[in-house]
Amino acid sequence: MKRTVLCLALLLSQNSNAVEFSTKLNSEVRFDDRSGQPERYQYRFRVFPSLHLDDAKKWSVNGFAVTGDDFASSHNTINSTSTDYFYLRRLYMRYQDGEDKTELGIIPTYKGRVSSTGLAKDGWIAGLRQVVAYEQGKLELVIGELADTRASKALSAPSDLNYVELEYSAKIDDQLSYETSIDHVLKHNYVRAEIRYKTQQDIKYAFEVIGRLDNQHSKIVLSTDFTFNLAGQEAEMFAYYSYVGQDFGARAELTEDFLAAGHALALELTSSFSAIPKLEWFTKFEGYKGNSRFQLGLKYSFN
Repeated sequence: MKRTVLCLALLLSQNSNAVEFSTKLNSEVRFDDRSGQPERYQYRFRVFPSLHLDDAKKWSVNGFAVTGDDFASSHNTINSTSTDYFYLRRLYMRYQDGEDKTELGIIPTYKGRVSSTGLAKDGWIAGLRQVVAYEQGKLELVIGELADTRASKALSAPSDLNYVELEYSAKIDDQLSYETSIDHVLKHNYVRAEIRYKTQQDIKYAFEVIGRLDNQHSKIVLSTDFTFNLAGQEAEMFAYYSYVGQDFGARAELTEDFLAAGHALALELTSSFSAIPKLEWFTKFEGYKGNSRFQLGLKYSFN
């Protein structure tokens, strides 16, 4: 640790004129109606600070702070007994040269786009990520710890290397791409595969499956994503069906689009206002295990 701090201090002293700070901030408010439970109003603030350390912007220190108190939860509920959760969930060094990337510290759960079977985008891993780009694809290795899912403990130093991911992603052509990976998460081993297809009309389809090797339970996701014109504005529709085995384990609850074990269906529509392009509205419907959930909200980006 002392050596890392010394190297960072030396790098800063040599590039003091090149140091540049930037940040992104976005916010969200939503109405959330779940069957059998009281209605609630929620909000979210997400902050992404970055400190670039050289002119080429290859070296940087990055952070991520957000509302919410859990790995897969980033909203606070208004008028709840506890409405003030806001934690720094990530803090890491990054070196990026083109498509190649190295990250060390409390790092993001993803290297780029977040899959439905991937870990929740507001989560974290304490460890190392190495991404190596090839002509047709990318190879990613992540080694670290994923144990305590409380946001208040996100910056704790790793003590048990219980997370390993080896993933290869590639494009077959301009329309077809795929990912495949093997994961070790919390004492269990998984294999994951994803294939994505984009039509010439820019409609995207995806089929994802992740299986737990010791009991053959799996999670399957079929999804589509497309844009269309709605009242003179571009709107995006994302819809997916998922099935999660009853004994799939904690890995299911940590994924991006987890609703419940068994069958589930979700539809999400997003668009913006012509007068305020940075202000978006969204609505979402989810149905699972005889229950339903409806959301309606607004998003605003300050950048």
